[in-house]
Amino acid sequence: MNGIEESKDEGEHKEDVKADIKKRRLINLNTEVNQLESLIADIGVLDYPASYQINTAKENIMLQYAENFRQQYEYLYPDRKPLLLSPLNECRIQKFVSTTLRPTLPNHKELYTWKGCAEFVSDFLIVDPLDPITNVPSYLFSSTTVLKRQKGNCFDFSTLLCSLLIGVGYDAYCVSGYAVKEICLMDETKEICPLLQVDDKDKKKEATPPLKKYAVKPVRELQSKVEMNQEAHKQAEEKAEEEKKQRDMEEMLNLQMKDSPDIMYGLRVHCWVLVLAGKREVPENFFIDPLTGNSYGTTNERFLGIESIWNYKNYWVNMQDCKFGVKDVIFDLSDPVRWEYMLPTENQEMVPNSYEYLLDEGDDDEKEVENIFDMPPSWAQQIVIPAKDIETRCPNGEKIIQYKKANLEKYAPYLNKDGMVKRLIEYKDIECTSLVKVTEWYANRKDMLEKIERNMKTRTITEHFRNGRHLALKKHIYRSSEPETERTMTFNGKLRVDGLMSRVETPTEMTETFSERPDFLIYRNTVFAKRLKKVKLPGAIHSNYRTILKITEQFARNRKKPVNQDVAKQIFLITAEHIQVTYHREDGRITAVKREFILPPNLMQKDDQEINMDQIVMTFEVDPLAKPCKNVVLYQTMMALLKAQTASMQAVRDSEHEVREILKDRAAERSANQLSISVYDTERNDKAKEHRRTQMRMEEEQRSRRAEEEVDYLVPFLARLGQPKKISKKIAITLRNDCLADMKQRLIDKANLIQNRFEKEAFELQNKQQWYQQNQISMTKEDEQAYLSYCSEAMFRIRILEMRLNKHKETAPSKYLALEDKIRKDPRLAKKLKGC
Repeated sequence: MNGIEESKDEGEHKEDVKADIKKRRLINLNTEVNQLESLIADIGVLDYPASYQINTAKENIMLQYAENFRQQYEYLYPDRKPLLLSPLNECRIQKFVSTTLRPTLPNHKELYTWKGCAEFVSDFLIVDPLDPITNVPSYLFSSTTVLKRQKGNCFDFSTLLCSLLIGVGYDAYCVSGYAVKEICLMDETKEICPLLQVDDKDKKKEATPPLKKYAVKPVRELQSKVEMNQEAHKQAEEKAEEEKKQRDMEEMLNLQMKDSPDIMYGLRVHCWVLVLAGKREVPENFFIDPLTGNSYGTTNERFLGIESIWNYKNYWVNMQDCKFGVKDVIFDLSDPVRWEYMLPTENQEMVPNSYEYLLDEGDDDEKEVENIFDMPPSWAQQIVIPAKDIETRCPNGEKIIQYKKANLEKYAPYLNKDGMVKRLIEYKDIECTSLVKVTEWYANRKDMLEKIERNMKTRTITEHFRNGRHLALKKHIYRSSEPETERTMTFNGKLRVDGLMSRVETPTEMTETFSERPDFLIYRNTVFAKRLKKVKLPGAIHSNYRTILKITEQFARNRKKPVNQDVAKQIFLITAEHIQVTYHREDGRITAVKREFILPPNLMQKDDQEINMDQIVMTFEVDPLAKPCKNVVLYQTMMALLKAQTASMQAVRDSEHEVREILKDRAAERSANQLSISVYDTERNDKAKEHRRTQMRMEEEQRSRRAEEEVDYLVPFLARLGQPKKISKKIAITLRNDCLADMKQRLIDKANLIQNRFEKEAFELQNKQQWYQQNQISMTKEDEQAYLSYCSEAMFRIRILEMRLNKHKETAPSKYLALEDKIRKDPRLAKKLKGC
């Protein structure tokens, strides 16, 4: 009895559980319906096409297929969660998920790669989390509606992204499954910023030059090795202590996360995109998270399981075990053991092996197989992305993403006055309290500014410029915007006349490098005297220059000159009045010819000064058997070096002036922050708008002027009658008679004028013909040719005048009758002339 009672209690308990489950399902269904109602009300679009509001016959058959598939699936796998097969669309109509995809080829080159599509979808849409996050949604809107709302859940994101990827040629699929909390909630606080990862990959290791057997040993450093080791040990300890603090902080945070385990691990539903290898030269399969736009391998631990995948042609259910995540899942969709398909394809068998006996084996004729039912076409409209959305990207034009020890800010072009479109803020600690580096990207700047890096550790600012910058400046590294401070400038030498590549400046030194110069100069180093007191530069450009102590220049090999005449290095000691010259060494030698000129005082001021070259020049010859150089040649070389010294000093002054001009221009550009606007950008180009407004105003003025200039034909006749205030019948008859008489006279005058011109031309031609008959015998060929041309032109004019006269005679009566009709219909005269 006790057993019977216990079994009854268990049965009642099961029934209560079933009733409770049904009740919860009804509550969830009502909640989802309410959510759908609010979403549809949020859209506010009522003009949907017919494909949104009704189903075709083929779509109804597809829905029956899906319902049959769902029932079999729930019967065979009662422990698995329901599949997303036929959710509601924005018009509350059931649509199969595969038909929601609309492959579209966008018209923008930015969306032709998977990375461009993923970045656009992740930036343009706002995440609307699933509610509840453990179930697939009961609704799935079209991509056009999602773009209008600019909001959606992970399934909306994936549908839009998959449609774009298929449109540009990728083998893409939507994936419904489970992921970790960070993926589902788009939490990237534990991820490294992709921009920092790219920077790490781009850093190239400096290749150490190979050691030469007979290389000259470096100069010995006169410094205590003990002190150096102690300093290095101290720095290493400080660095290790700092790293330990960071590790302890990260471990503490990890422990805090572990102390509160995720009770919903493996239950959060997520949707992402799968791209299979093969098309578009994709080497291997990979996942794309549409919420962030990041790509992952198909064995990534962040993805915990897969329920189903689909594209615009078919739907597959995963039959593989995902107990250990998706790392062991094989994406061979043609394998029916691993993937259960909904619609059979041509590559799959239509008849199971167990029913092969139903076929007639004795009949050799080919059996007509029933046509395969294919997927209905998409019911959604074609995806249209305006160029404005491509440019704006983020909602309201801005987006902030928080990464591990970094914050990334994105802005639409022209949103900020200074043209900033992106900013990356790097921190030293996980709490993001200590700044390390700030990098800002700019666009559409008139000064060609592309990027600014502010390093808080080194206290340096690095500015990057695009091609087209004044003086071909590419990069500028500095600490202070004042002249005569530490700075490094990099130039595009191919765009400069002097071939300048870089300029490194300190308060007492300036180093410049060159390339591809006609004088083969590759290096110039200038040493200045240290200022006793910092002098601020006034408005004059060439005032307060630093005193030059030494100039060192190096030259590349000029093969057109002999080795002993091709200068490799020359040093001008300005204050000491010494010049040191080193020539290029010959092939196979390790030393080169050197000369040092000790300039006598006031050399350039006295013309008759006697110079003893043996006391002035010191020469080191490589070949002891070589003939000594003549004094005349040495003198000419010394004078050429003096001219080169003057030119080098002037070049240094020009470089200082150029630095000041660059700093002055940069100060003005920072305060102005001017942006360049294309002439084709009609929305932002104020000049084009003003030009269009001016043209419209001028056209309106011209139209009004033409209307004012239209003269009333009765004005002169009313003036003859003294401008009567009221037109009586007598006055109306007088006006009519005067108008008709005037018209008749004008027609007669015009006919007489044409007749007179006709008679004049005929009389002149007759006189010319008489003159020709009288002088025909004595005329030359030129006179005869002139006579013939005159006759031809005169006959042409006579024919034209005759045609005009005939046409005038034909049209004159109709013009007269037209004026008479116009007078009779004139509202001012019609009533008065009625019956006359």
